[in-house]
Amino acid sequence: MTSTGLPESLIATLPGSAYTDPGFFAQEQEHIFEAMWFCAVRSADLAGPGAFRTVQVGRESILITRARDQSVRAFFNVCRHRGAKLCTAESGEVKRAFQCPYHAWTYDLTGKLVAAPNLTKMPDVSRTEYGLAAVATREWLGYVWVCLAADPPPFDEVVQDVVARLGDTESIEHYGIEDLGVGRRIVYDVRANWKLIVENFMECYHCATIHPELTEVLPEFADGYAAQYYVGHGAEFGSDVQGFTVDGSEGLDRIPGVTEDQDRRYYAITVRPQVFINLVPDHVIFHRMYPVAADRTIVECDWLYLKHVVESGKDVSRSVELFDRVNRQDFDACERCQPAMSSRLYAKGGVLVPSEHHIGEFHTFVQERLGAGRPQ
Repeated sequence: MTSTGLPESLIATLPGSAYTDPGFFAQEQEHIFEAMWFCAVRSADLAGPGAFRTVQVGRESILITRARDQSVRAFFNVCRHRGAKLCTAESGEVKRAFQCPYHAWTYDLTGKLVAAPNLTKMPDVSRTEYGLAAVATREWLGYVWVCLAADPPPFDEVVQDVVARLGDTESIEHYGIEDLGVGRRIVYDVRANWKLIVENFMECYHCATIHPELTEVLPEFADGYAAQYYVGHGAEFGSDVQGFTVDGSEGLDRIPGVTEDQDRRYYAITVRPQVFINLVPDHVIFHRMYPVAADRTIVECDWLYLKHVVESGKDVSRSVELFDRVNRQDFDACERCQPAMSSRLYAKGGVLVPSEHHIGEFHTFVQERLGAGRPQ
């Protein structure tokens, strides 16, 4: 037995309240989602000047748009006059400016205040100072990442999660994710805490039980060890499997940059706090989570292929169906766990077996972000 009273093979999880307590979730919103780099939208969704999307980041609605110089800009989606929500639509396009529907304060695509009723009679009002409040942005892997912190951490913290998984950045660059096109997008509304979803993605102890299609394509997953358990490891396709599809049939055109060592292999990466990246030779599956409550998470999943594959209208359904089934199986499992998080039996949490011990590092990350120590 260890000092925790557990056998050497087991380590403790977070307590059940970490998955149900609104106060705990509020702390996560403040110290994780509003303080770290958050993957918000696919860059291609902002096709030209004036295209926009609104995204919930922690407790804040964020407006993301493309300016006339093609740069991406992000702002708090709040009018500086009386605090009305500036854009209520999830996505859309404006010609030149955003106008508040309450009192018609109007802002250009750089956030500058350009018009308001009687504004010319208020010469002391700075058009810049009373413009929209900007949010830091970066584009990487074809996605827009935002950070709400007044002093954003180095973006290298995001990149290092990929390095920790693959061993370097070159390995992911071979897939040219920024140049791929969205072949399919599915949005899932999951009635479970975001951490249950992360933990599920990180381990494969459950794979033989609930993922029959996945273990047919990736036989080693039936042994319970996820690819993420080993730095640089990609799970190899079964010998009779031709592609990463629901029936193991041949996939689509291979991404040219994929190396011989990466061919016929699957790599999974968790980028904290809310991104999953799945790499296979002919496509990339990119998940973004939007935690909206202690017991609810929106997950937006993109299937990315070479642009000519998307533009030609080729059938991508067999590859989409494989991971769509995996997602639904996973999310169903998470939703089965969520009610039990409030059980008195789970007040002190559960346990992790050896093939799940790396999840303990994720739990430590959460506790450290919230300023606490590891659970005992």
